[in-house]
Amino acid sequence: MRLDEPGQHRPAAALRLVGGAANPALLAAIATQLGITPEDRVLERFPDGEVHLVLARSQQGSHVVIVQSTGPPVDQHLIELVMLADAAKRAGATRLTAVVPYFGYARQDRRSVDGEAIGAKAVARVIETVGVDDLVVIDPHSSALETMFGIPVHALTAVPVLSRALDPLAGQHAIVVAPDLGAVELAERYAAALNLPVAIVRKRRLSGEEVHADEVVGDVRDRRPLIVDDMITTAGTVEAATRAVLDRGCRPEVVVAATHGLFVGPARRRLAALPLQQILVTDTLPARSDADLPLTTVCVGPLLADALASGCSARAGLKPPDD
Repeated sequence: MRLDEPGQHRPAAALRLVGGAANPALLAAIATQLGITPEDRVLERFPDGEVHLVLARSQQGSHVVIVQSTGPPVDQHLIELVMLADAAKRAGATRLTAVVPYFGYARQDRRSVDGEAIGAKAVARVIETVGVDDLVVIDPHSSALETMFGIPVHALTAVPVLSRALDPLAGQHAIVVAPDLGAVELAERYAAALNLPVAIVRKRRLSGEEVHADEVVGDVRDRRPLIVDDMITTAGTVEAATRAVLDRGCRPEVVVAATHGLFVGPARRRLAALPLQQILVTDTLPARSDADLPLTTVCVGPLLADALASGCSARAGLKPPDD
């Protein structure tokens, strides 16, 4: 299922859109909203796995917007982003904006031991080196991402989009649940949009895939929990939070909402075993369908088009769309 918001913008002068292989449907949605056609390009892989990329026409004097999430396979999509930027510069683009709705490596924003790479910083340097002038992301896992770059980072949020989809599922007995302390600020934004109280699950991470919930702060008894987070990866956090609120007497009508749906490893098995009424994610990563999951995908194409046509694009020197 897809939920798309209406509305269309006319493009600013000399704005061009091009995308890699990560999410062609989202590229098309943004292009439709802006009323422009994505650039033709040749993207192929040599037998040894190398990417070969060619833009079909000159980009002389243009502001090129590259749309490319860096979800799984992360490194492959990151290299495509780098190659697109290099190709656009060599084709004459005067400005490059990278729209990376899901930014892989954002969680690697610090080191805990000597000799550990800071992945977000390393990736930021690569993106800057190929000539990207500004970056647009949606709900990055860490607010520190902006500090990794020497170029402007426009961090958008899918909270308004997902809140509209959550509203008819909530009802007066709902409560927004932060599945860990890192999601508290996000949960408070959802709660404000939906006019609902907040509960917080305190968790311990046992490994990359295993999570244990220690405590629930807030009364969830007889309430319908709306568990919100920025992403679902292996679903360990969602699983632990769901079982914790069920143990505290919430209604077995759990709704989960997250901006980025990666669904890797045991995620689908875990989610299918839970009493979930609905799972809402956006299409920052390719929409997935699964008969075993009550999954709804909400389109962020209009959100990104609005940003390109107004706020972010204006700061990047583009003309706003004509009235």
